[in-house]
Amino acid sequence: MGLHGRTIAIRGNVDCVEDVLIEGRIDGNIWNEHHAVTVGADAVVKGDIVARVITVRGEMDGMMMATGRVDIMNEARVTGRVLSQRFMLADGGTFSGKVEPQHLDTAMTVARHRRAEAKDGAKAPAAPATPAR
Repeated sequence: MGLHGRTIAIRGNVDCVEDVLIEGRIDGNIWNEHHAVTVGADAVVKGDIVARVITVRGEMDGMMMATGRVDIMNEARVTGRVLSQRFMLADGGTFSGKVEPQHLDTAMTVARHRRAEAKDGAKAPAAPATPAR
C-alpha cells in the first residue's frame, strides 16, 4: 500500500494491514503491527508508529515502536522515542531522543490494550439522552 504523492496530507490515525510507503504528510498515529512502514524522503510524520519494521528517510516526530527493527537512514531527521530491540542510525541521519529496547514488551502490551479499548468504545452505542425536565 502506498500513500503516494508529496501533496497528500492526512490528519488522523492510519491503520494498515500490509507494508506501507508514506510520501506525504501525516499528523496522527500509524498502526501496522505485523508489517513495514517506510517514511519516504519527502514525507513528514508527526505522531506515533507501531510496526514490525520502521524505515525513516524523511522527517519523523513521535514514538516508534517496532517488533523487528527501526532504521534511520542518512537523509532522515527524527525526534522522539524508539522502542525496538534493533536500531540503526546511518551516517548523516539525525536523531534526537531516546532508544529504550528494554521497554518494548511492556509498551506493546499497553498499546494493544489501549487500541482494543478504543475499538470497543467506538462500537459501543451512545448512551440515550436524558430528557430535560
